Amino acid sequence: MRYCLLCIFLFITSAAFAQHQAKDDTSMQIEVNCEQQWFNAHFQTTYVYQYKPAFTSPYSGVNSLNGSEDHENSLTATLYLGAHLWKGAEVYVNPELAGGSGLSGALGMAGSSNGETFRVGNPAPTLYLARGLLKQTFALGRGKECPGDDANQLAGLQPKDYLRFYLGKYSIGDLFDNNEYSNSPREQFLNWSLMNNGAWDYAANVRGYTYAFTAELQMRSMNYKVAVATLPTTANGSELNTDITQAMAINAEVSREFHIRNKPGHIRLLGFYNKANMGNYVLSTGSAAVSDTPDVTATRVYSRTKTGFGINLDQQLNSLLGIFARIGWNDGKNETWCFTEIDQTASLGLNFDGHKWKRDEDNGGIAIVVNGLSKDHRNYLAAGGNGFILGDGKLNYAPEAIGELYYSFKPLKTGIWLTGDYQFCLNPGCNSDRGPVHIFSVRLHVAI
Repeated sequence: MRYCLLCIFLFITSAAFAQHQAKDDTSMQIEVNCEQQWFNAHFQTTYVYQYKPAFTSPYSGVNSLNGSEDHENSLTATLYLGAHLWKGAEVYVNPELAGGSGLSGALGMAGSSNGETFRVGNPAPTLYLARGLLKQTFALGRGKECPGDDANQLAGLQPKDYLRFYLGKYSIGDLFDNNEYSNSPREQFLNWSLMNNGAWDYAANVRGYTYAFTAELQMRSMNYKVAVATLPTTANGSELNTDITQAMAINAEVSREFHIRNKPGHIRLLGFYNKANMGNYVLSTGSAAVSDTPDVTATRVYSRTKTGFGINLDQQLNSLLGIFARIGWNDGKNETWCFTEIDQTASLGLNFDGHKWKRDEDNGGIAIVVNGLSKDHRNYLAAGGNGFILGDGKLNYAPEAIGELYYSFKPLKTGIWLTGDYQFCLNPGCNSDRGPVHIFSVRLHVAI
């Protein structure tokens, strides 16, 4: 495995510094025409309705996906405020409102079906600060570009090569494990294990945000990132532990942009290390009496760790199609702490837009993702243990396989998209005794 990762790293970084920087003939024109935006404001709201028919469920536990017919809905609304402070400095603040619930409270599937929902007990709409961060950029070359006005992006002149720092509260997923075609449950696939690498136990509270410091280096086709972030005080909890001597997360990623037949693509190699007050699956299973249910929380000790990696690829094929893939792995010895109970994952999919039928702003996709558990993790669940996502009371293990198909339609010229989505899940919660499951969703997304 280490030699495979080394080869990937060498492929990504090869020739990065052997190239001579090409002269940017358009830099002067860009500087003349690019106007600095000092303040901007954007807004999004996303509503998701989901329906699930009854499915085969011979037994269930406290964390099972409900076997009977079910329907749920969710709503999020986010205000994006940005301001330019001084040369290279920008600040962004995002108040956010979220309410509703996933199917069965977002429990029972390793890859939960609605990325707009969280594992919170109270479905009432709640207002909170999603992001509040400072971004500072230092130019490393003469090349310039002029990004447009967007959510958490001010229009204005930006260097092509730069050293950039992020400090504050935000989602680590904003910066790491990005993918052109499989990254946003508001615009693309809904499933948790398609919006991010499911085996990446990324630092976050229950709503997906953390306090973090990230350094980013962009040099021609290469990009390097490293981040230190806080972890929640309990598994998937709402409160973050700011004492990094007790708990912390380190994330590092190297990525390379390339072109095949003049079509852009990216490959990214991600590694992560979490240290927190985690329980251990083997200890909890072995210490439980024959009549007792193992409890991983009873074995929690500070300094336990979880490490893992992810590989992420996207490639435009032509004017209609793009392809993407991810694989991920973590050691699966200690309890999942932040994201979801997946220790191995692999996904593959296609994205398409409506250009061929004169619907340029429509898009859709089809994908399959397979999620697995480590031996220690599956033995714990088979003995009746519960995590914060999975726990059927027992387990007949088989990898969880999910297929998802969606089409997003923009009916007007304004920023409104209506999406139909279908998901099919074999072995929900990695349990072959339950399922299969059919999930039908409708999404309304508004962005201004």
